[in-house]
Amino acid sequence: MTKDLKLVGNDYNIALFIFFPSYIVFEIPANILIKRLAPSTWLAGIMVCWGLITIGQGFVTTKGGLFAMRFMLGFFEAGFFPGCTYLIAMYYKRYELQWRLNLFFSGSILAGSFSGLLAYGIAHMNGIHGYSGWRWIFIIEGIMTVVIAIACKWLIVDWPEKAKFLNDEEKKMLVARLTADVADARMNRLDKPAIKRIFSDWKMYVGTLMYLGVVNTGYATSFFTPTILTELGYKAEAAQVRSIPIFIVAAVMCLIVAFCTDRLRHRYAFCITGICVATCGYVMLLCQHRIPVGARYAAIFLIVSGGYMCQPVTIGWLQNTMGGHYKRSVAAAFQVGFGNMGGIVASNIFITKQAPAYRTGYGTSLGLLWMCALACTGFLIGLMIENRKRDRGERDWRLDTPEADNLGDDHPHFRFTY
Repeated sequence: MTKDLKLVGNDYNIALFIFFPSYIVFEIPANILIKRLAPSTWLAGIMVCWGLITIGQGFVTTKGGLFAMRFMLGFFEAGFFPGCTYLIAMYYKRYELQWRLNLFFSGSILAGSFSGLLAYGIAHMNGIHGYSGWRWIFIIEGIMTVVIAIACKWLIVDWPEKAKFLNDEEKKMLVARLTADVADARMNRLDKPAIKRIFSDWKMYVGTLMYLGVVNTGYATSFFTPTILTELGYKAEAAQVRSIPIFIVAAVMCLIVAFCTDRLRHRYAFCITGICVATCGYVMLLCQHRIPVGARYAAIFLIVSGGYMCQPVTIGWLQNTMGGHYKRSVAAAFQVGFGNMGGIVASNIFITKQAPAYRTGYGTSLGLLWMCALACTGFLIGLMIENRKRDRGERDWRLDTPEADNLGDDHPHFRFTY
């Protein structure tokens, strides 16, 4: 691609970066729209759109065309991840949620494995009908996305109260058990007091810092694992194949953590454990001139597995602390949207002239991981303090306010999980 489109210097990094402005800006509007539409229609629709854009990337002839396609890809993909997070969160109690979120999240992890295998196979189509192998990767993956998206219109469920696979009695039972889990933490009106309450909530900002710190690792490894493996001495095709087991191991670790964190009803320790595992990998790569190639390969396993042990837990944890339809919707979009500034960082810190050491890339990623650890610690302490205040009755005055029926997680009866 770099040769055919005459990409020089940091052009490739720009192509990665330009995805994120449109992705970040459209997150919150997208999650407000999904509240007003059927999730099956909205999610399937934006999937079709980004599938078509992906096909378009296979036909671009200039770097300007690539940049435009990447920008539009961010626009249409923005509503998917927070929308799915929001939809899943509306079906499960708080200590049932992490397992379901991680099952969904493992799809994106395994995509890193599957895409390596797919890219390896499609690369052998180089020259067919005059198209380079990299073009066929975009064309075929885009077509697959459109076909799956059309099927998803009939596969994706809608909101619990409108779900066609539940009868009236089951709908009432589901709503009742979810209501019991969050006490009176409802926010079903998006009026001015509710908007003020949402955007003045410190949890949303600290939760975003948590996600930003760890998502950088997720993006960095997705962008550069094949490149790093090539720099370690493997040929391009061999590097694609060797990236496959990395993501399979990460998916397994992600699911193990999900089971344990729901079973033990605890989030914080699992975030810190993942950060410590990834830290070991980054330290090994920062000292890579002192260790053999095999150890550097093992370091990538630690980084990817550690990152994905922590990343989905930060999403589930924030959702656990939010009450009400609109509060959860905006919080999911805000965290994923602005947290994805970590992706902007990831696409600019692996500087070509620093290969294969990438000291800026590894050092920055390690620093952001520990920013995540600090944010998780602050989040834990803040939740503990707030629960104690509610236990002492210091928030009961809110029951006498005009918006007492629309407080969300500010309701005095709501208790936070950690």
